[in-house]
Amino acid sequence: MDMSLFFFICVICEICGFFYNLSMNESIGFIGLGIMGGGMAANLLKAGFNLTVWNRTPGRVTPLATAGAAVADSPADVAAGSGIVLTCVSDTPDVEEVILGKQGVIHGVRSGTLVIDCSTISPAATRAIAARLAERGAHLLDAPVSGGSEGAAQGTLSIMVGGDAAQVERAMPVLRAMGRTITHVGGQGAGQMAKLVNQILVVVTMQGVAEALLFAQAGGLDLPQTLAAVGGGAAGSWMLNNRGPQVIRRDWRPGFTVDLQQKDLRLVLEAADEMGIPLPVTAQVFQFYRALQQQGLGGEGNHALAKALERLAGLEIGRA
Repeated sequence: MDMSLFFFICVICEICGFFYNLSMNESIGFIGLGIMGGGMAANLLKAGFNLTVWNRTPGRVTPLATAGAAVADSPADVAAGSGIVLTCVSDTPDVEEVILGKQGVIHGVRSGTLVIDCSTISPAATRAIAARLAERGAHLLDAPVSGGSEGAAQGTLSIMVGGDAAQVERAMPVLRAMGRTITHVGGQGAGQMAKLVNQILVVVTMQGVAEALLFAQAGGLDLPQTLAAVGGGAAGSWMLNNRGPQVIRRDWRPGFTVDLQQKDLRLVLEAADEMGIPLPVTAQVFQFYRALQQQGLGGEGNHALAKALERLAGLEIGRA
């Protein structure tokens, strides 16, 4: 091997090892222990990180505290004791409150603190929050996640990361404790844009799954056999293979709720409007989810989209 190439490889390995050890030695804070954050934080504990947590609803910290996490009194307190702070809350105003609010993270950060926002929020708001943190010498990565509550619990999430490459490298040991596929997609806000792409694909696919199952039901097919027949071919998808059986069983427990899905679609359509591009199918699915919310079904899984089609058709999937 050429000695200059060998030297270059050694330098790269040293740099990677430095960031890995740095992250493992840093104290980690986690804010937001809901349907996604609870599992993500638990995996950080399992990976051996020193973890401090905070949640707006105090009862949700109990399982993590029992497992060894410290509990802070506010997001600012989390940041004051952590080199890396993760947030995973519902919407743009929630992120702004826990980071920029009166007791927000920004009041506890110091120069060099890294904030990783795993929420799905407005890309423009992400860039504005990053600018505010930068005034304090802190860094922000937007790192929204996909994979549902199952992926959060199992540590198999897909994580789309926007921000500075050096900070992404620093964060890698933390991200790898929570996800299987971590992709640096660009600068600040790019992670959020990639997540909105993900959500377009999720809902359009789920619309197709629901229509296909409704069609199979009306045609008198055996639904599990039909899924087995089509799931391994070109029609196969994660939504078909994971949510399709739930629809057939009429199991509406959420991996991701209708309310959260609808919030993400609002962000998609707002961004599409700003860019001047049409998203007709996504807009239609948005209206179906709105109808489900009006029926009081916002807490059910996003695969309950099938119920909106059932109402139009006058029959139920999985019913004889």
